Amino acid sequence: MGAWSVRALDSDEGLDVIGILTKEYVPKHPIMDMSEIIELMKEEGMLGNDFSEIDYLYDITAMGLSELYFQWKNERTLDYDTEECVWGNVTDFTASKESIDFLLQQLIDIKNEVPDEDGIREIVDLWKDEESGEVNQAWMEHLEWLIGSFVSEQEV
Repeated sequence: MGAWSVRALDSDEGLDVIGILTKEYVPKHPIMDMSEIIELMKEEGMLGNDFSEIDYLYDITAMGLSELYFQWKNERTLDYDTEECVWGNVTDFTASKESIDFLLQQLIDIKNEVPDEDGIREIVDLWKDEESGEVNQAWMEHLEWLIGSFVSEQEV
């Protein structure tokens, strides 16, 4: 796992999410729409079509999209400029109830360690200490913050 913090976007796979958005979505969409982004990620093989499809990459993508959304909500900017310099053109980021529900369920399934066909949730397994078997506290707090942020948003 190539990660340099607990954030999904701070990983090799998270950079893949940013790369797809940079090349295929952001240049044509100054107003980012989470429903469209979720569909794009499904088309790109970055998300499963339903919750029974469990994969490390799908979990990273769901967490990464959540991080992007809350970065926009909290900072009103997305600072992922690459050589294409497209992220500064984003003027808004919207999310339907359905798209929030989709990401929230994915995050809850991660937290609850809903297992894949091998009987594990790989993303959680990778954040466990090999000796103690305990999940990294900072990573779990980050996941819980994402979940809580979506729950709070639904209550508004």
